Amino acid sequence: MRAAQIKQIERLGHRGIPPENIISNDLARQLSFLSREINRQIGLLINRKGEISMIIIGDHKGIFIPGLDAYRAASTRFKGLRLIHTHLAGEELSSEDLTDLSHLRLDMIGALHVREDGSPGKLFWAQLIPENPQGDFWLIHEPQEPHRLDLNFLSFIAALEDEFAKKQKSRKIDAAEKAILLRVEKNPLAGAETSLEELAQLAHTCGVEVFDSIVQYRPQPDPKFMVGRGKLSAIDLRASQIGANMLIFDHELTPAQARSISDFTGLKIIDRTQVILDIFAKRAHSREGKIQVELAQLKYLLPRLTHLDTSFSRLAGGIGTLGPGETKLEIDRRRTRERIHRLEKDLKAIKKSRLQRYGRREKTGLPIISIVGYTNAGKSTLLNTLTQSSVLVEDKLFATLDTKSARLRFPQDTEAIITDTVGFIRNLPEELFTAFRATLDELLDADILLHVIDASSPQFEEQIAAVEKILEDLEISDKPAIRVLNKSDRVSDKEMLANLCRRLDAVAVSALDKRTLFGLMEKIESLLAMKHNFSPR
Repeated sequence: MRAAQIKQIERLGHRGIPPENIISNDLARQLSFLSREINRQIGLLINRKGEISMIIIGDHKGIFIPGLDAYRAASTRFKGLRLIHTHLAGEELSSEDLTDLSHLRLDMIGALHVREDGSPGKLFWAQLIPENPQGDFWLIHEPQEPHRLDLNFLSFIAALEDEFAKKQKSRKIDAAEKAILLRVEKNPLAGAETSLEELAQLAHTCGVEVFDSIVQYRPQPDPKFMVGRGKLSAIDLRASQIGANMLIFDHELTPAQARSISDFTGLKIIDRTQVILDIFAKRAHSREGKIQVELAQLKYLLPRLTHLDTSFSRLAGGIGTLGPGETKLEIDRRRTRERIHRLEKDLKAIKKSRLQRYGRREKTGLPIISIVGYTNAGKSTLLNTLTQSSVLVEDKLFATLDTKSARLRFPQDTEAIITDTVGFIRNLPEELFTAFRATLDELLDADILLHVIDASSPQFEEQIAAVEKILEDLEISDKPAIRVLNKSDRVSDKEMLANLCRRLDAVAVSALDKRTLFGLMEKIESLLAMKHNFSPR
């Protein structure tokens, strides 16, 4: 471009328009003339005061819009910016234009047709629209020449934001975090909906409200965006419409995927592992539990300490040296590794202390019974009813994390130690499995395992398999075990329940009703008698 053209473009940035106009006729003429003269598209970002906040120069086919984070308006639904850019070949709004409209949360987007003589033609423009039965994300208006646009833009955008706000308030949700759940699945028969239902329960335990759940079936997850760029763009629009501020993936995302998705949508991005870690962090109360959770969090965080803090400059680093940004990153990594090492030493000390307690228990000659099972199967309720304890009970996943022990007295005046362990879950994150192995190692000393199963759950078969897989990983699957079909009061078909008991060699109980536990007590006492010299005193 010539110097004179550059000066004309600079002067263009000092122009303003009446705020109630989408674009003035004079500005449209000057914008069109300059764009045709330099044979490049020109874009103007105009704020609600009518000021030109940014001028973007593209090529003949398009423009590139930089990040607009600095323009985010906290009190409004949109950015407070409208984009008017020129089209030199008579084309209408493109799919890229509509994607920019939604992704950047623009007030509106317009494409101004530039005629061959440089005069302005029609303005093609579109706006986002609230949630609607048709599932549309935007409204494309009838194109008009700029001087024929009869619209008070300030009143229009205020009414549009009010419409969005009313739609979102109709959900009557006060939670700070409002999420869309996402899962990518290869096989339509693999039970993706069931997996998302469990993720929704996990999110609810964290205090997150779930607004929507989406499954995408594809041969392979997208390496960058997991669900693919086009699908992610539609999800971003959906989040904007319904007021969701978070995407939760039913997978473990790589650090690169999490950053790419966050950069693309501007939403908070977390994965299944983070949800479980958050639950554990909130619900661990004992010193050991807190150490285990922090250890799991740090091991999850360490490989994700890869991006540089943008407030640190690289300029101080020469060839073969590190700038301040890299130095800070290495310090973070080193401190994290040192903290992990310290926590692992603390856990070893706790484990040693536990072994000493077990030694004292063995001297008493009391057998040990460990309760295992899928999370929310009713393990803590069973412990409370059997021993008249007061362990916290909630209808939530992972309501209790810390191991609890109590004495169990049998009708024949014999006693045993019964222990409640942390609930299991399918695809337990590796970080948590490693950190909690010290707690689960208690199961090595158990004489009997009580495998508590939620008989009312449609997924009880999958839950049984998940628990037994973890027991196998702990190399204790050969221990004597009693399957306990809990919540039998919620199963209406008693004949089916009886058949299930026979097939699984299980005992049906309702942990809330002590009268249903006599058969279980007899079976425990009988199994202990076979394993030890366990008889009335």
